[in-house]
Amino acid sequence: MTEGRPSAAGSAPLWERDTEIAAVAQALDVLCADQSSGGSLLVLRGEAGLGKTALLAEIRRIAERRGCAVWSARGAETLRSVPFHVVRQLLQPALLSLLPEEAREYLGDWYDIAGPALGIAEPQGDNADPQYVCDGLVAAVRRLARREWPLVLLLDDAHWADQETLRWLAAFAGRLDDLSVLVVVARRPGDDSGDGARLLDEVAAAAGRPVQNLSALTPDATAGLTRATLGRHADDPFCREVWAVTGGNPYDTVELLAKVQDSELQPVEARAAELRALNRAARGGGLVDRLKGLGLEATRFAWAAAILGTGITVDMVARLATMPDDLARQCAELLCNARILTAPEPAAGTEPGDGELEFVHPLIATAVYHSIPPGVCTAMHGVAAQIITELGRGAAEAARHLLKVHPDDDEELVEQLREAAREHLAVGAPDAARRCLERALEEPPRPAVHAHVLYELGCAALLTNPAVTIDHLQSALGMLGLDGDERVDAVVRLSQALLHNDQLEEAVRTVEAEAARHETGPVRMRLQAFQFMWEGIHGETVSTARSRRLAELAGTCSGRDNAERALLILRGFDAMTHGESADEVLELCDRALVNGRLAPGLGWTDPEWGMELLMMLGSTYAYADRLDRAESLFAEARRVYTMAGWRGGHLSLANAFLGLAYRRQGRLRDAESTLREALVLAERVGRRLPLYWSASCGLVDTLLARGRVEEAWSVAEQYGFAPPYPSTIVLPDIRSVRGRLLLAVGRTEEGVDELEAAEKTAASRGGHNPVLAPWAVDLARALATQDPARAAQLAADARRQAERFGTDTAIGEALRCAAALETGRRAVELAARAVTYLEASPCQYEHAAARVEYGIAARSAAELGRGLDLARACGAEGLAARAREAREALETGREPR
Repeated sequence: MTEGRPSAAGSAPLWERDTEIAAVAQALDVLCADQSSGGSLLVLRGEAGLGKTALLAEIRRIAERRGCAVWSARGAETLRSVPFHVVRQLLQPALLSLLPEEAREYLGDWYDIAGPALGIAEPQGDNADPQYVCDGLVAAVRRLARREWPLVLLLDDAHWADQETLRWLAAFAGRLDDLSVLVVVARRPGDDSGDGARLLDEVAAAAGRPVQNLSALTPDATAGLTRATLGRHADDPFCREVWAVTGGNPYDTVELLAKVQDSELQPVEARAAELRALNRAARGGGLVDRLKGLGLEATRFAWAAAILGTGITVDMVARLATMPDDLARQCAELLCNARILTAPEPAAGTEPGDGELEFVHPLIATAVYHSIPPGVCTAMHGVAAQIITELGRGAAEAARHLLKVHPDDDEELVEQLREAAREHLAVGAPDAARRCLERALEEPPRPAVHAHVLYELGCAALLTNPAVTIDHLQSALGMLGLDGDERVDAVVRLSQALLHNDQLEEAVRTVEAEAARHETGPVRMRLQAFQFMWEGIHGETVSTARSRRLAELAGTCSGRDNAERALLILRGFDAMTHGESADEVLELCDRALVNGRLAPGLGWTDPEWGMELLMMLGSTYAYADRLDRAESLFAEARRVYTMAGWRGGHLSLANAFLGLAYRRQGRLRDAESTLREALVLAERVGRRLPLYWSASCGLVDTLLARGRVEEAWSVAEQYGFAPPYPSTIVLPDIRSVRGRLLLAVGRTEEGVDELEAAEKTAASRGGHNPVLAPWAVDLARALATQDPARAAQLAADARRQAERFGTDTAIGEALRCAAALETGRRAVELAARAVTYLEASPCQYEHAAARVEYGIAARSAAELGRGLDLARACGAEGLAARAREAREALETGREPR
């Protein structure tokens, strides 16, 4: 048993906890020894009443005796709907010690991001990205933790923590390697499901050690506890019956022994039969009966305390229970004496709050709350919401009570919940906003408001949960109430959600149907532009008639407004994908800009047009050899989204396309790091969505260019980079990259099949840009030996397409392919011409590859040296190795390969 075992019943949970306390002591040894040590995480798991709370209290005492700062928080069943509630509790000691200006200075850039979630700053906008807020909280806690070494964080009843806190905890737990802090989490098993269970599992996995599963007391421990509480004269049969009645549950044992003391029952075998009745009175229905025995006023006071759940003060309970202050104080004293309520122990260095109370144990709080008659419970929640509103604490704080009120066609309640949803969205809690709006729908809203609530509900999940967005926006558009610009905006948002949920054809039909409802004018043109946009990024087929209609419509546009500018961008992208003249493509795109910059209202965060249009503009520049402009656009997107706190799909795509620009420039190291960041962000939104493919495809392509074939294959396996593909275009071309990957790992037949599938897709689209989808040059090289005639035809077709498009990169790459199929002087001539074109191209990796191939064909050590230098500058290790080996072969008289 634990050394120095307690003599008081209140310490029962510490019996037989040697293993857990030893693990904590060891972690504290490491924590206190060296501030540069990494952090550690312990997870305690046990059923209700097995002593998690008491064990955490003992950990606090041990840590404080060793000079540690201890921050603690507890989840509560009735407070799970309050976003950031538990993490705010946890940080109170640190936040209260900082003046506002100190907090701003200390948290730096994260103040405006994490501050609103922590309740120390006003929101900076209408919608905060929840992932960015989570990242901000992680950064804020890490900074605060470094001020307080050695620091211990205790989180009790984590199974009842709000989702936002659990999301932060899972992220924080994964970043303890370089932060000297001890985190201890206590939870019940199996008390949660869905996202909560997943996040708790992530926390447990981050601990890197087995979960400490608390067990019930053994008969021997129960006998020892019984004698420590009642006296050594307690006989064996009586002690055995205590264990049988309680099952060794420490909480039940403590409560039962307290009842034995209160009833002055002798602890002998002759009285053991009375224990079962006493046990029934100690918890559950018996506890409720004991509460009622204290009188109606005390019961009302306890009910009100359970309704409040946190921040329980005598004056607040008095208001909620509608009783005079002096009577409320009497009730509080009575409930404390009955071991139902208690004044919490203040943390080290803090003062107790004025009149603050809490339930002695979470089980008591739960039992009291569930004992409130349903009608009374609902009414008290309504009164609590009214009190909070009158105190000016905001709709978001009142919302947890409003969620409990029965639907009653209350127009004011609907507006309160809508306001609460806006407040939740502003601090990065879309799940809480969704709950408020879903509850508002139950009221229900007035017909004129109903569609607006659905619209707000759909917008709350845009690009974080596209499927949810789709359901609500479709319902909103099927009702009366959304008119004018708001209806058009809802249609556009719905089509965007459909696109990002890989329902492209439905996205096209949605805007097409809405466009048909409008007369010729700016609104119709906007909807037509979105129709052309979604059709243009279809991954399989685009009709030539559609391209002709777009060309005709764009031909009437001068770029005088954003609708016309959008059509010019779409026409430029369409012409680029089909390999039309690059000069004409660039002229179209340049006309869509104003003095070389994006027009007002057409920026990355402007809601009217969305990011997809600008992604198409940047991609067009990237594949038309205007990589400076492409990089500028995508870097601006990343900067804008980062500053706006958008850490979901928007920032993922910005990084993916910036990585594309870096890859095209030959900045392979920058491309790899940027694309890896894009992939991390994309995983948070969800696999198999189009944005996920952009990141994974770009990363595989970049790793192949760097010569890291095995790593590229590993990434492809890890992230599911294989059919079935999404219905949207993926840049770089997904089949070309997959085919090149298969060829690189020696799966030649599969690689050829993949490249031939890319050929069929290009044919179905009515032509292709040989740089955008370079399947032809890869397929020609793959078939050079087994089918030289077809390989030559493919190379000739690629060259003709390249000359039609007209960029240095396209022509140079086609010449590289042609040279690879030739031998002797002809190969040298074609390789030299490829170098000439690619030297003028902004694509430095391709230039480096051309130099190396020319050096090998011409047996020129000097050219190989130039190629080697270029390859090293690009970060292309595989190409550099090939150049070095070929040069060494020439120097030793061997044939270079």
